[in-house]
Amino acid sequence: MKGIKEYLKNQDGQTSTEYILLIAVVAGVVFKLKGVMDSKLGNIMTKVFDLAEQMLNKESNF
Repeated sequence: MKGIKEYLKNQDGQTSTEYILLIAVVAGVVFKLKGVMDSKLGNIMTKVFDLAEQMLNKESNF
């Protein structure tokens, strides 16, 4: 218990706590936007692969 109190009083501990809080906020935002980004990225990837397939089909017809 004494070690925990000393860690909390230490300035380095405060800095690491701030980093942990920052990482937690960023992770929360990422998880919140995950569904939106999944659908948008899925649509983009579908369009890219469809376009690539069309280009390959055009070249194979020559």
